[in-house]
Amino acid sequence: MTKRLQNITSKLPAAAALALIVLLWFILSETGIVPGYMLPSPVDVVKALIGDFPIIMEHARTTLQEAFYGLSIGIILAFITATLMDHFLILNRAFYPIMIITQTIPTIAIAPVLVLWMGFGMAPKITLVVITTFFPITVGLLDGYKSVDRDSIDLMRAMGATKLQIFWHVKIPAAMPQFFAGLKISASYAVVGAVISEWLGGFVGLGVYMTRVKQAYAFDKMFAVIIFIVVISLLLMAVVNVIRRVSMPWMAVEERGEKDEKE
Repeated sequence: MTKRLQNITSKLPAAAALALIVLLWFILSETGIVPGYMLPSPVDVVKALIGDFPIIMEHARTTLQEAFYGLSIGIILAFITATLMDHFLILNRAFYPIMIITQTIPTIAIAPVLVLWMGFGMAPKITLVVITTFFPITVGLLDGYKSVDRDSIDLMRAMGATKLQIFWHVKIPAAMPQFFAGLKISASYAVVGAVISEWLGGFVGLGVYMTRVKQAYAFDKMFAVIIFIVVISLLLMAVVNVIRRVSMPWMAVEERGEKDEKE
């Protein structure tokens, strides 16, 4: 009971801050300090979200497909790239600077080029999501591989373990915390990347819907979609946390022990 109460009270500051933001938003919009066409009332936004929810869900289905496909491909490419860069030092030195350079290019600048090359279908959206999600996961895995205890590797070698066995039993478990940290960031980036690519061309998707309601000056609906995207991103991050706990049960035990020590 005490731990449950502590968990609830630990979330109170965040809830209070969010409530304060919504209250300030309501006051600014309802008193007319900020015109309604610039900042719609939160009440109007909620009404728009409820009223257009079936349409938003229809568009969200496509956006989530693009985000899922892009994130899945990004994870596979990141795993292959990080593993090769960890195994071959020359690849690390050659490709790591290029990876850094790719992250300095604004996403909004890449999207039109991809649409020009690949058309208005799913391909440019998925490609942009791959580009967006690839870097955090790759860097997380590289840092995880480097964090391996050298004594553990020496012990495995002394016991006659092969390179593959060392990789599977030592390096992979050591890299899992950093991998999931990068995956959490990439999961939220995936939806944003898909929406940005849809702004510049497409027939269905949350980005296409946002473009249409903006052109109609229906800013209450636009804010509703923004809130919907935020909720989806938070849910994806929560799913990653669940997968992390299932995949690494020992981390949950360690975190519980650290909390008990602090208490």
